[in-house]
Amino acid sequence: MLYWLTELSDGGGVFNLFRYITFRAGGAFLTALLFGFLFGPPLINVLRRKQGKGQPIRSDGPESHFVKAGTPTMGGLLIIGAVITSTLLWARLDNPFVWLVLFVTLSYAAIGFADDYAKVKKQNTAGVSGKVRLLLGFLIAAVAGFWATQYHPDALANQLAFPIFKDTLLNLGFFFIPFAVIVIVGSANAVNLTDGLDGLAIMPVMIAAGALGIIAYAVGRVDVTEYLDVHYVPGTGEILVFTAGIFGGGLGFLWYNAPPAAVFMGDTGSLALGGALGAIAVSTKHEIVLAIVGGLFVVEALSVIIQVLYFKRTGKRVFLMAPIHHHYEKKGWAEPQIVIRFWIISLILALIGLATLKVR
Repeated sequence: MLYWLTELSDGGGVFNLFRYITFRAGGAFLTALLFGFLFGPPLINVLRRKQGKGQPIRSDGPESHFVKAGTPTMGGLLIIGAVITSTLLWARLDNPFVWLVLFVTLSYAAIGFADDYAKVKKQNTAGVSGKVRLLLGFLIAAVAGFWATQYHPDALANQLAFPIFKDTLLNLGFFFIPFAVIVIVGSANAVNLTDGLDGLAIMPVMIAAGALGIIAYAVGRVDVTEYLDVHYVPGTGEILVFTAGIFGGGLGFLWYNAPPAAVFMGDTGSLALGGALGAIAVSTKHEIVLAIVGGLFVVEALSVIIQVLYFKRTGKRVFLMAPIHHHYEKKGWAEPQIVIRFWIISLILALIGLATLKVR
């Protein structure tokens, strides 16, 4: 919204700063961070009063989690509020990709909120039916996938781009939308599975969002794409403002989610943020790179899939407990040790993903 202040500029002066995506991204970061610090305490107090016993703790989970009983959930409201506020304030509101990622974020946040609400009300971990969640997630992702194809350049529409090899495109045709659905729904649920320890999910989300924001800015500038030899997708640079909001809002949330957490992100935050990452990847034609920068989420999801399939086939378990972060808890690793090591892995993977922009 503040972009329109450029109309007051004569080509110079302070209002001209609002023309620059990087300046507005900085503003979005600070706005989201301030939002988190200002509204964190009152929101946590409201959630604590309304929820009473807080988020139900799995009876079959690690014993160390039982002390977390009574901690309120739905803390994702703080992150989403910060991201939405900062994006609406600092991004160009005539950009279709901004509205696409906002649509996915808010829609998945609504699904997560309904699930968190059901868990708190019933005081069990069942929540909303998994089939209902998946069906709604598929519908939202299908709309987002079709939306993205309407604004991709003709040469890239319905194409799967490969990192490093710019000249290699795979025409998926009609199947691009189902592919986009898999990316968005898979990303949302992978982040959801990762959110099992204090601070575990939010930092890798911030790191992945930061990497994808840089990629979005790069592919949205024709001069940068020529230098880096990547595909040009007009308009995606504005997504950097959105990801800056995720980074600022994530830091604000982490202040209260750091061990011992005063509030949990809940499905409200994890589904929304995971869906947002998937939507950004689809918008920028970097779906494969998402699997790299978000590699930690991929591993967490695969650990659950492997555990379930192997147990159904043999009656035995590959991991002591899935997702894999619980496996290391069962092995005796301290929670902060697991969280920080997973953060380090996420940072390494994000740097590898960014390196694909220039490797030839």
